[in-house]
Amino acid sequence: MPLFVLAGGFGTRLQSVLNGFPKALAPVNGKHFLSLQIEHWVKQGVDSFVFLLHHHADTIINFLKTEESNLLKDCKVSYIVEPKPMGTGGAVAYAIELLAFEGDFLLANADTWIGQGVDEMMNNSSPAILVVKVRDTGRYGEVIFNDHNLVTAFDEKRNCSTTGWINAGISRMNSSLFKSWDGQPFSLENSTFPNLVKNKALVAISLDTDFIDIGIPEDYARFCRWIESNKTIEL
Repeated sequence: MPLFVLAGGFGTRLQSVLNGFPKALAPVNGKHFLSLQIEHWVKQGVDSFVFLLHHHADTIINFLKTEESNLLKDCKVSYIVEPKPMGTGGAVAYAIELLAFEGDFLLANADTWIGQGVDEMMNNSSPAILVVKVRDTGRYGEVIFNDHNLVTAFDEKRNCSTTGWINAGISRMNSSLFKSWDGQPFSLENSTFPNLVKNKALVAISLDTDFIDIGIPEDYARFCRWIESNKTIEL
């Protein structure tokens, strides 16, 4: 099953420390963040990748080509460059249309580290999202689900700190969810997922594992310290 990787974002909040580099290639202890991600995904059994690109697409493609004989040597690799920013949902829909892809696939954010989750998503049916518990859901918004793991609501992002479950940024989906795409940009988080919840169709797979989104300088620095410590300090 292929892993579609969302890696086309502008990374605006991180540019103060990246000096124009794409977020996926943020340096971490002498390596690129995406190098660590690919290595981690491959160890979990992923051998087919589709990278969804836009901002600094050429830079990321050049990086991927350098890894064809290394991290990606036993993998099938494709990359799709959006002609304009399409949003998370539009990026996926555009790739599915361009590749004439049919069936289930995993979807992950290039800028989010998750300790595990690939096996869990592969062993569940679509549509499903991985959720992890964090001390402060304010930055992410909370995922509400019932005793049958059916997602019942997405609670909006808030200024107050609350412990709860959040969308960890990896999901299992099917191409059929995008068959009526109108060619316009759209967001999975604001469109696809709420519609699935409305139809009582989205499952939450809860997991206790390491999680961090490097999208802001503070968390990027925290991840760098974690890697430099050989993952011995708390993430």
